[in-house]
Amino acid sequence: MKQFPTHIVAVDGIIENDNNEILLVKDRHKGIYTFPGGQVEAGENLIDALIREVKEETGVDVEIKKLICISSNTATYPGHSGYGTVPTKVMFSFTCKYLGGELITSYETSESLWLDKDRVLNYITSPNLVERLESYLNFQGDIQYLEYITKPEYDLKLKRLI
Repeated sequence: MKQFPTHIVAVDGIIENDNNEILLVKDRHKGIYTFPGGQVEAGENLIDALIREVKEETGVDVEIKKLICISSNTATYPGHSGYGTVPTKVMFSFTCKYLGGELITSYETSESLWLDKDRVLNYITSPNLVERLESYLNFQGDIQYLEYITKPEYDLKLKRLI
């Protein structure tokens, strides 16, 4: 049986355009709206991974600006696709500036859309995404650190600024 690494490292971006809109994607497999991002590949740094993921999922080019939130999903649960236990996931969330490109969908996304900031909460429902959006909206220079579990249900274990 294949084993996941000790931690899965992932990135996502809260991308804002010149119209004060935020970019969301709809996850084709989970059916939920989320921020563009994904797993960091072997030999890839966080910034390059986020630029790649955003381009693959949405078709747009971005500039990475600020690290605003680090999240640890410390839940472990049975794996899938021939893998054993799914380990802790560490997510680095960044603000991003839209540089250009036309919105597309991808293998992972069934929709990409720009939304006014005040409408984003009407689309995202996962508590961990809401926490990351609040980190963005309330960002004053300190990084938000979150520890939570998602299974069997969402439970926020720790929330603090670092």
